[in-house]
Amino acid sequence: MVSLEEVARRANVSTATVSRALSGRGRISDATRERVRDAADAMGYVVSASASSLASGRTQNIGVLVPLLDKWFFAMVLSGIANHLAPRGYDITLYNVTDDPEQRRRLFSSSLRRRRVDGLVALSVDLDADDVAHLQDLGLPVVGLGAPGPGLAALRVDDVAVARTATEHLLELGHREIAHIGLDKEAGDEHDIPTLRTRGFEATLAEAGLEPAGFEPADFTIDEGHRAARKLLQGERRPTAIFAASDELAFGALFAARELGLDVPRDLSIVGVDGHEMSEFFGLTTVAQFPHDQGERAGDAILALVETGSLPDDASLPDDASLPFELIVRTTTGPAPR
Repeated sequence: MVSLEEVARRANVSTATVSRALSGRGRISDATRERVRDAADAMGYVVSASASSLASGRTQNIGVLVPLLDKWFFAMVLSGIANHLAPRGYDITLYNVTDDPEQRRRLFSSSLRRRRVDGLVALSVDLDADDVAHLQDLGLPVVGLGAPGPGLAALRVDDVAVARTATEHLLELGHREIAHIGLDKEAGDEHDIPTLRTRGFEATLAEAGLEPAGFEPADFTIDEGHRAARKLLQGERRPTAIFAASDELAFGALFAARELGLDVPRDLSIVGVDGHEMSEFFGLTTVAQFPHDQGERAGDAILALVETGSLPDDASLPDDASLPFELIVRTTTGPAPR
């Protein structure tokens, strides 16, 4: 195993200079830093994580709290976070946060208190005041992404505006019988993403003097979108358009429509949310929210807090919504049937 001293001899510098060059801390010329790194790469030298942690007081590790590990959206956000952190020498530890009170208690009171990370990103996790208090007691920087907890610095999309954009698109096409498939959240959970999307949908229709042609609650899966759409389309008031709160729900609605002999978009228009990688394949009109870019922004924000103690200039606060989104019109939406 190559030692620090061997790298120093090859680069013709002191061991202290090698340490500064490879850790990124301390003043050193760019030419010397490059020479040291070239020597380390040529010799296959890898900085010891434990030694670096002892010297710096940091673990070079960022924790990510995530509610689901098997969803495309979360995988893309995690990819963006890793893409930003890895070149800067940071690893990621995932913490799955479920709705089980006992699991959450163990996580916040035990696992996170082992101090194995330098900071935390809370990815679309519903955090109540007690959860946030536990996180603040850790003394670690925390950035929320998506649905923030009370008092957390956060990056998020304006989900009310996302729903407005999708619904206005359908209204502009002449649709007046528009239904919604979303997640049925408990009363009082007013700041979570699905509730905000439902609120934006209903408000946009109300401003047009309309009422929803139906609402069917569903988890964000293709199977649930299929079930929900069949129920709406076989009801007494059949919609001419469906706004689905996620692309996976919209995919299910597409399958249901075709099973029932409906042409999309001649008989039924469908619009989703996310910009799923399969949405172009299905020709799905969607409001893309660029999850990989969201992950990179979150990675940038948490590193800024860890290394400087302040957020970058383009990071927003809890009540702001700064992340971009875009309506992408494809072949699943068209003029309302005559």
